[in-house]
Amino acid sequence: MKRHFMNLALLLSAAAMAGCSGTNAAANKPSAPAPKPVVTTAAATPTTENDGVVASGPLIVENQVEVEAQREGMVSHISVDTGTLVQKGQLLGELDNRQVMADRDAAASRVKSLEFDVKGWEYETKVLEADLARAEKMWEAQLITKQDLDHTRYKVEADRFETERYRANLESARQQLKTAELELAKTRIVAPFPGVVGRRYVRVGDKVTMGERLFWVTQTAPLRMRFTLPEKYVGKIHKGDMLTVTITDAPEVKHSARILLVSPVIDPASGTIEVSAEVMPPLGDLKPGMSATVSFSPK
Repeated sequence: MKRHFMNLALLLSAAAMAGCSGTNAAANKPSAPAPKPVVTTAAATPTTENDGVVASGPLIVENQVEVEAQREGMVSHISVDTGTLVQKGQLLGELDNRQVMADRDAAASRVKSLEFDVKGWEYETKVLEADLARAEKMWEAQLITKQDLDHTRYKVEADRFETERYRANLESARQQLKTAELELAKTRIVAPFPGVVGRRYVRVGDKVTMGERLFWVTQTAPLRMRFTLPEKYVGKIHKGDMLTVTITDAPEVKHSARILLVSPVIDPASGTIEVSAEVMPPLGDLKPGMSATVSFSPK
């Protein structure tokens, strides 16, 4: 009987050990890795809202230019500042032009002097030509010798050559005067087109070199917008179509724009076409460089 109870205890102990071993194995078993989150990237293409297309881009103008110094010199005068509205040819500033002006005046004086010299030689030649005509008649009447006639003729030829030499000198002086006037014009810094001064880079007294930037002038109108569309819109948007333009800061204010150009070529790298549109007046508070949104319904 005692042996029977011992065997029963051994069986119960073995069963308990097996249960614990299974529990530990389940506890030590590595769990399956958690799934990685899926990240999606939005494509940079126009969105479609209620059968309409919305695209964005900056407002631009045709002309924006850095006005550079055409010669070296010291800034002697500035006529405008940042934000000034200017017309084409309006003076923006000047370089010290005293030496250039003196050179121009000297060239002008030389031209005037040579013009008088040419006139004097022309009149001198006319006098000698009259003497030659009289000498030829006297020669025909046998009143003078052939030597006297030839002497008069040679004087006429010499004066003609001298007149031509002065004429050549006069032309050279006129070219020098043009060069001096061009150099003087380079000291005047003027607006290349109507617009606004976006930046001023120099002050009075600054020494500038040729090619150094002085002002940044930009047009204010007409305002244009360039954007791209997927190639599926080829044939659905045309030159002359009207669009609606808004800006981020005032989305409730709507402006009209007309398509100027639809590129006939598809960019093979992006599969898009480029579209250019012009914003119609009134422009209100629209400025070049603003980010704008254009919307339309393709046909």
